[in-house]
Amino acid sequence: MDLAHSLRLIAPEETLSIASLVLLLVAAWSGDKASRLISILAVAVLVGCMALVAPALCYGLSGPDVAAFGGQYRADAFAAFAKLLIYGSSAAALIIAPAFFDRLGQMRAEYPVLILLAALGMGMMASAGDLLTLYIGLELNSLASYVLAALLRNDGRSAESGLKYFVLGALASGILLFGVSLVYGFTGTTSFAGINAALSGNLAAGALFGIVFVLAGLAFKIAAVPFHMWTPDVYEGAPTPVTTFFATASKASALALLMRVSLEAFGSQADAWRQIVIFAAIASIVVGALGAIGQSNIKRLMAYSSINNVGFVLIGLAVATPQGAAAMLTYLVIYIAMSLGGFVAILMLKDEDGRPLEAIADLSGLSRTRPGLALALAMIMFSLAGIPPLFGFWGKFVVFQAAVQAGFVALAAIGIAASVIGAFYYIKIVKIMYFDEPVDTVRGRSDWAHTALLVITAVFMSPLGYLLTKWLDGLAQTAASVLFLAA
Repeated sequence: MDLAHSLRLIAPEETLSIASLVLLLVAAWSGDKASRLISILAVAVLVGCMALVAPALCYGLSGPDVAAFGGQYRADAFAAFAKLLIYGSSAAALIIAPAFFDRLGQMRAEYPVLILLAALGMGMMASAGDLLTLYIGLELNSLASYVLAALLRNDGRSAESGLKYFVLGALASGILLFGVSLVYGFTGTTSFAGINAALSGNLAAGALFGIVFVLAGLAFKIAAVPFHMWTPDVYEGAPTPVTTFFATASKASALALLMRVSLEAFGSQADAWRQIVIFAAIASIVVGALGAIGQSNIKRLMAYSSINNVGFVLIGLAVATPQGAAAMLTYLVIYIAMSLGGFVAILMLKDEDGRPLEAIADLSGLSRTRPGLALALAMIMFSLAGIPPLFGFWGKFVVFQAAVQAGFVALAAIGIAASVIGAFYYIKIVKIMYFDEPVDTVRGRSDWAHTALLVITAVFMSPLGYLLTKWLDGLAQTAASVLFLAA
């Protein structure tokens, strides 16, 4: 009965596993000519998995009834919130891919299968209740991601990004494993609940080192300073649909895992790791903002933007309160929508022959040649900068509000001041599109799927997004409260 209950709880992972194997066989038998059919089926599988996890969030499920395999896996409301973002972002990465790869003649049947396998690992990361589950999910996601980054075998940049991601990812995994071994050695358990209980007394020096190494390994996955060095090169070199996947689904899963580890496993020693998170938050905001200023490639600029936005999210984690965790989730939803819209707009920047344009100079005077695209991209840039009345402002507002309510006024003030630096390069993009002389290089026709996604994200970023604040904040608070039940 206990095994049957556990198997019911892992229904999304079972669905993804079986679907991945079946679609892999279809890919092996039919070859690349079946890539579109496999992509459509993969999107259907991801939508089905979203339907499977949604009830857990709607009903705010938590406690022992949602623990599977002795607590190693948790199908609670927090995991459901993260999985909805992961599966939705993964589906978007599949929808936008065919138009990009078909022009290059490199739409591979393996692409949707790799996305499904990566999503499977990400779901396990979000549901991890044990250090072993954490590592298995992390490695499953990472191995698929390394291949995705190097998917364009004839492109030197893609191969370089895959190699850099692999080497630095292996280093981060080693750091994480060393931290895991220290935590296990000083607590005697790999269970998050057991670690929380074992750390509730005096903190041994060895256990503190373990916490530091675990957080350092996870900081690589979210691209937080000082473990951000891979991000610009991988974002620029990887195929743009894959970069979109890294900026949305991968970011959501890594941040969800960091929240679960920090607040569930190490929650009783928040004072021990808070200084580390505060440093990473401020450094990420500043480095992300300053690093983006001199960029001439828009994908590299978006990479530094992601580093900058991770810093704002980490302010919510440093607070270590239910309000801070809920603010992180709210910010994450808005950020994923902004990133998705931004990279879809980048995919729509094509010349007459359909070749992608990535130079910021190619945006000159875009408002006069492609006014609709320029307007949507301007809204996304202003929203990323957190300028009201666009919806991106709300994400920063709830994070800073949580920090002030918890007494971290200085941290909030530094974050607000540093966000002004970041606004410079976002506004610079808008200035180039609206005030520079047109170069008229963006002439390629856009795919209907790209146009539809861009319109949806632009509407979400508009002031109309504020109509969703009560509903979104309610779901975020429901999900975040789960992490504090053991505290």
